[in-house]
Amino acid sequence: MMIKPHRGQPLWIAFLLHRISGLGLAIFLPFHFYLLGLALEQSETMDGLLRWSDYPLVKFAEFGLVFLLAVHMFGGLRLLALEFLPWNDRQKTLAAAAVALSFLLALGFLMRAV
Repeated sequence: MMIKPHRGQPLWIAFLLHRISGLGLAIFLPFHFYLLGLALEQSETMDGLLRWSDYPLVKFAEFGLVFLLAVHMFGGLRLLALEFLPWNDRQKTLAAAAVALSFLLALGFLMRAV
């Protein structure tokens, strides 16, 4: 089976990254809301989970979460620009810049957390 030619293009990869980041955030949110509920009802359990969040693997997972959030936000802004602004040839550059900026934001979060 051969990969379709358009699937190697940077804008298709930006589309795919936007969808994957949205799915990752949709999977994360129920757990996040559950933990917020624990903070209100079972503070001892929440304290234990907060101690668990000091492990390096959890810090790296937080980096991934911030990266997904930033990629999804910048991908959404790129889509809004596609809808409301005239098309130009710089779209690939803007998509690459969005991913790079997302990575830098997530890396900054990781450096501050460590």
